[in-house]
Amino acid sequence: SIPPKEAVSKVMGRIKGKSALMIFDRHPEFRERNNRHFWARGYYCETVGNVNEATIKKYIEDQTKADRAEG
Repeated sequence: SIPPKEAVSKVMGRIKGKSALMIFDRHPEFRERNNRHFWARGYYCETVGNVNEATIKKYIEDQTKADRAEG
């Protein structure tokens, strides 16, 4: 769980940043292919009990459309 004093955005930034570095270290071919950006800019966060499978699927579909529109 995330300690209450930590902002979700900071925790996600650390997780995505460190994991990208680990992936690029183990798979350097991804660095060139993804122009040093492994993860999408955003993330999805919801409280327990307020989310279902349809909500997550809709978020992923919307995010995919937005990513394609950005290039």
